[in-house]
Amino acid sequence: MKRIGVDVGGTFTDLIYVDDQKGTVLVHKTPSTPADPSIATVDGIRTLCEMAKIKPSELDQVFHGTTVATNIVIEHNGANVGMITTKGYRDIIHIARHKKPMNFSLWQNLPWQAYPIARRRNRLTVNERILADGSVQIPLDEREVRAQVRKLKKANVDSVAVCLLFSFKNPKHEKMVAKIVREEFPQAYLSVSSEVIPQYREYERFSTVALNAFVGPKVSAYVKRFDSELRKMGVKTGIHLMTSAAGVATPEAASDKPVNLLMSGPIAGVVGGIWAGAIAGEPNVITLDVGGTSADIGLAQSGKLRMKHLLDTKVGPYQAMIPMVDVDTIGAGGGSIAYIDSGGIFRVGPRSAGAMPGPAAYGQGGTEPTATDAIVALGWLRPELFLGGKKDLRVDLAKKAIDTKIAKPLKLSTQEAALGIYKVLVHSMVDAIEQSSVRKGFDPREFALIAEGGGGPLFSSAIAPEVGVKHVLVPNYPGITAALGLLTTDMVYEYTQTSYVMCSALSASAKERAALEKQFAVLEAQALKQFAKDKIDSKRVKIEWIVDARYEGQGYELRVDAKKGKVTEAWIRSVKEAFHDIHEREFSRRFEEADVQFANIRVRAIGQMPGLKPKTIKKGTATPPKGALKLTADAWFEKNGKPAKFTTRFYERTELLAGNRIAGPAIITQFDSTSVVPPGYSAEVDRHGNLIIKYSAAVAKAAQSGH
Repeated sequence: MKRIGVDVGGTFTDLIYVDDQKGTVLVHKTPSTPADPSIATVDGIRTLCEMAKIKPSELDQVFHGTTVATNIVIEHNGANVGMITTKGYRDIIHIARHKKPMNFSLWQNLPWQAYPIARRRNRLTVNERILADGSVQIPLDEREVRAQVRKLKKANVDSVAVCLLFSFKNPKHEKMVAKIVREEFPQAYLSVSSEVIPQYREYERFSTVALNAFVGPKVSAYVKRFDSELRKMGVKTGIHLMTSAAGVATPEAASDKPVNLLMSGPIAGVVGGIWAGAIAGEPNVITLDVGGTSADIGLAQSGKLRMKHLLDTKVGPYQAMIPMVDVDTIGAGGGSIAYIDSGGIFRVGPRSAGAMPGPAAYGQGGTEPTATDAIVALGWLRPELFLGGKKDLRVDLAKKAIDTKIAKPLKLSTQEAALGIYKVLVHSMVDAIEQSSVRKGFDPREFALIAEGGGGPLFSSAIAPEVGVKHVLVPNYPGITAALGLLTTDMVYEYTQTSYVMCSALSASAKERAALEKQFAVLEAQALKQFAKDKIDSKRVKIEWIVDARYEGQGYELRVDAKKGKVTEAWIRSVKEAFHDIHEREFSRRFEEADVQFANIRVRAIGQMPGLKPKTIKKGTATPPKGALKLTADAWFEKNGKPAKFTTRFYERTELLAGNRIAGPAIITQFDSTSVVPPGYSAEVDRHGNLIIKYSAAVAKAAQSGH
């Protein structure tokens, strides 16, 4: 099969082409086009096809990870949303959970109120009521609904969110409202809670459905436009888009529920890191994906993705109660701008130079110093080797920006200021990794750090000893790992239904057990129907059962895997035991005498896609081939807390062989990234071409002292 993976970042769009039959792997990076991400994406696909000497029509699959939905939310430039809800509940998304970002401040803006997803004048109500048991107390008046829909049409809203009380128990009224909206206002984008997220919790459900309506028109237009451009190029397969749950969806599914794409971009990096770790024999990985704008941190134990709790799945200030892989993002990347704030404090990020003008060293008009400029000033990135020598790198402009904005005001040398910029970002990344690991009960000493993105291999060696990981693993194509991750994932959908059933009730009643089995069966049928629509053979579909469980009286749940099959007493016991174990892992407590409630049930449906086979490289000796050493030059590294000049060897990674060992200080360059091996560190190439970078406290100490 001939496949392409495309990951759109804030600064660069990364692409990878794989031909499974020939074993060909090609990578490409091109500047992103934020105004219309599809421009860079389509151009990149054309370029890769030319590099592979194939026609676009020969492609079998195109996978895409996108930040379009995320950027719409963060930049507050989504649709003009109208809402129809139950009388008395129009202000749910304004009130939220009564939580403030800063608990003790009397003066603060609440972002979900300062930037409402749906303005109050466009949140209209209808006099209807469904009770908690699903029974109808007040019937829906269709004439009132039509009048309210006409008001929204007159107000020129772009989309309509339908959120009625207890619709997850009985969707009858929402279906009637949706039918009327389609009749009266067919051009509006429609988002219905019983279709998007049939779960309890009023605010989270309302917010998620409104977010779906907020991003829907632009995302669906982008997806359709991109798909259309591929069709014009002759690509017959269409696109598959990465979802927040680490699966992929078709353009039609993504357009129906674009809220599921809100964390599409960062997730692919974690998936790619898991694959890279697996082929290197490292099932426990912490992924560090450093791009131009941000750094994404993920963790996987035993090769399994961790999912966020549904009350923690936020995008910006807004609640998005969707299945989402546990990834933390911080504003620390190659384009992060260094500055001195009004109080005289030296800071780096989260503001980024982005794709335009980019770092000063790019010569595109940027004048503010960035992390990339600091690394250029330290001599780690060299013009003749950067991006294969295809991009001009202005060392003079990088140093000028650092001198003007940082070094002179703080009375530092250029190298001291540059090293300071680098160390500030390292500290930010170390703190974020500790929050994702130590503070969640994981011991970093049991994990390998997977360095990804264009910047990950530049920072990982300095981060590793601070965090305490086993070693650093730099994949074959670190700058394209997220795009590669798209080719290693499956098509995944997750369907949810609120159940509200106690384990004691299940044990006591065969009728309750049968009802739960029926609920699972309904969700399975929805999944199979979607895969049939996606033209995925049912033989390739794997069904998993999940329950959101909690102790009686608790206000939060934990995801628990459940065996698919008959709901028997043994099944109930196994799920309860698994819940006790997970609860103890998360909170150091288990209460086996307490009754357990299943708040929600889930069906995770996996359409298995062809995997990506690892390749082996030619074996060599411990000494790298002479041709791999491209030059020897001075570079600056930290010694006794200050920058010091070291004679440094620069190697071309593609010419290294399995078994080669390189002692620091050394820089290993390749088209999509640059790996740093500081003094006291060493790098070894494994049989798959991965770089294993290790450090020794004794060796590092000797290097720092100059011995």
